[in-house]
Amino acid sequence: MQSEAHTRGSEWLEAGGLRPTRQRLALATLLVGDGCNRHVTAESLFEASRAAGDRVSLATVYNTLRAFCDVGLMQEITVDGSKSYFDTRTDDHPHFYWEDSQKLTDAPTEQLRLASIPDAPEGTEIAKVDVVIRLRRV
Repeated sequence: MQSEAHTRGSEWLEAGGLRPTRQRLALATLLVGDGCNRHVTAESLFEASRAAGDRVSLATVYNTLRAFCDVGLMQEITVDGSKSYFDTRTDDHPHFYWEDSQKLTDAPTEQLRLASIPDAPEGTEIAKVDVVIRLRRV
């Protein structure tokens, strides 16, 4: 009998049109099995999978996260141009980046006001606007 978490992971993969391989299903269950949204790095998901007893390589985690993003199940948020976080919440929303713990969390969307953004250069369109608010404890 499948657990509720396993079922959520399987349904999530199905929604993205992805075949539920053992590795994908293990990672999907960790990401959405409890019904909560997550911000993970490839490394943190790799460690969580090892702690859960799943045998998944770090390269597989990277490739799987990329596949999840490619089909719209997750979005990638880049901080400092080099550190990537992967978010299971895919609607447009701002983030807090906590510099001391290097964690990414959702910021309240209803408090964000963008009065205007620059026009896209000719021949281009704006695909997305990422808002990452860096926080430092005082």
